[in-house]
Amino acid sequence: MRKILIGMLAVTLFYSQPVTSQDKKLKADKLESETTLVFTPQWTAQAQFAGYYVAVAKDFYRDAGVRVRIEHPSTTQPAMTRLLLGECQATTLQLCQAIESIDKGTPLVNILQTSMNNAMVIVSARGKDPLKQKGAKVGIWSVGFGQLAMCMSIKDHLDYQWVRFAQNINLFVAGALDATLAMSYNEYYQLIQAGVEMNNNVYRFCDHGYNVQEDGVYMTREYYEKHRDLAHRFAQASRRGWEWAAENPEEALDIVMHYTEKDNIATNRVMQRMMLKEVLRLQVDRESKKREFRLRPDMVQLASRLMLENQMLSREVKYEELIEH
Repeated sequence: MRKILIGMLAVTLFYSQPVTSQDKKLKADKLESETTLVFTPQWTAQAQFAGYYVAVAKDFYRDAGVRVRIEHPSTTQPAMTRLLLGECQATTLQLCQAIESIDKGTPLVNILQTSMNNAMVIVSARGKDPLKQKGAKVGIWSVGFGQLAMCMSIKDHLDYQWVRFAQNINLFVAGALDATLAMSYNEYYQLIQAGVEMNNNVYRFCDHGYNVQEDGVYMTREYYEKHRDLAHRFAQASRRGWEWAAENPEEALDIVMHYTEKDNIATNRVMQRMMLKEVLRLQVDRESKKREFRLRPDMVQLASRLMLENQMLSREVKYEELIEH
C-alpha cells in the first residue's frame, strides 16, 4: 500500500510541475503550425495568382509548416469583405486599395509585395488618344482598382464619366463606351483577342508618373500581431512559389489551368500564358532589374500624395503604417 501511495505521489508531482516558458512556446508553435490559413486572392482563378497555386501544389506551404486553403471571392463577397468578416486571413490587394482601407480605419500589414510596377492602361475606341477625350464614357471595375485613373482624370481635367462593369470587355467591344480601363496582363489581351487594334489609343499609367505598385499580400494588423510567425512562413512559401513559377512557367501554367477548370473560368491556355508572362515581368523592378518582393517607400508616398491631392483620402497614409513592426 505504501509503495502505491508513493507511486501516486510521484505521478502527482510530475504533472503538477510548473509549465516553463519554453513549454508554452513549443505548445503555441504546435498549435500555430496546425492552424489553417485561408487565403483569398482579389479575383477569380487565373495566372495573376500562379505563385500561390504553385506553393500549394508543390507543398511549399506544407514544408513551411502552414496549412493553406485558397478560396476565391465572389461578386457578392469581394476579397476585402471576406478579410474584414474573418472568412480569410490573408488577401491580395493593390497598394492604392490598401492605403484607402487604412485611411477608412482598417489597419493592414503588407507581408509580401509581388508587383513592382503598375499594370493599368486606358484603351480608347477607334484609335483616339485617351488624353483628348474629355468627358468620355470610360469603363471601370465595379470592385475598385481605379483610384489612379480617377486621379488622372481630375488632374488632367478630363472629367471622365465612369461606367462600372463587372469583369469583362463586352461593353467596350459593343461600342457602349468611349474607352475602358484594362490591366496589361488581363483585359488588354482580351481586347487584342477580340480584334481591337492597339496603336496610339493606349495610355499606360506607368509611363506617365503613375508607376505605383499593385498586388501585395495583406493581413489585418490584429491578425498579424497574433500570428507573426505564421505570417512570415506563409509569405516566404508564397515567394518561393513565385520564384518557382518564374523558372518553370509552363509547368506553372499546368497548375493554373487546373484551378481555372475546377472553378469553370472561361479562359484558355494562350490567354493565361500571356498573363503569366506579363505578371512576371511586372514583378521586376525597373531600376534594380530584380524581382525584389518588397514594398517601396517612395511608391507608397506617391500613391498617398496623389490620392490625398484628389480628395480620396482624409490624411496622408505613411509607409510605416503598412509594414511589419
